[in-house]
Amino acid sequence: MVGTQQPTFSPPPAGGYKSNSFDDDGHPKRTGTMWTASAHIITAVIGSGVLSLAWAMAQLGWIAGPVVMLLFSSVTYFTSTFLAACYRSGDPVSGNRNYSYIDAVKNNLGGVRAKLCEIVQYLNLFGVAIGYTISSAISMR
Repeated sequence: MVGTQQPTFSPPPAGGYKSNSFDDDGHPKRTGTMWTASAHIITAVIGSGVLSLAWAMAQLGWIAGPVVMLLFSSVTYFTSTFLAACYRSGDPVSGNRNYSYIDAVKNNLGGVRAKLCEIVQYLNLFGVAIGYTISSAISMR
């Protein structure tokens, strides 16, 4: 969020943490499994976009519909692999972890561009909220 500070953590001591409850960055270890990650991905993907696929296919037809769907799926694959590559800054194995999207932007682009990205991100969120409000108001008539 704009203006909020992320909690700061001190780097691990030279010998690392002795406890098994912390990872190599000093944060508590994650307890998620492949099942919970899959559940989060499925709930993120299945949303209002999936509900409109049938309408979009009907509008585009049998040729352009699958082509556009493959195009957007390739864009989604590219952006998800790009975000996965930005998980650690510097070395992909031992570099600092980026715990949020804005941390990854700050570490890869710098402070001024991170603020610009943050502003664009919030404007997008605001615009989507307005779009959903207008769409729901039209459909309730």
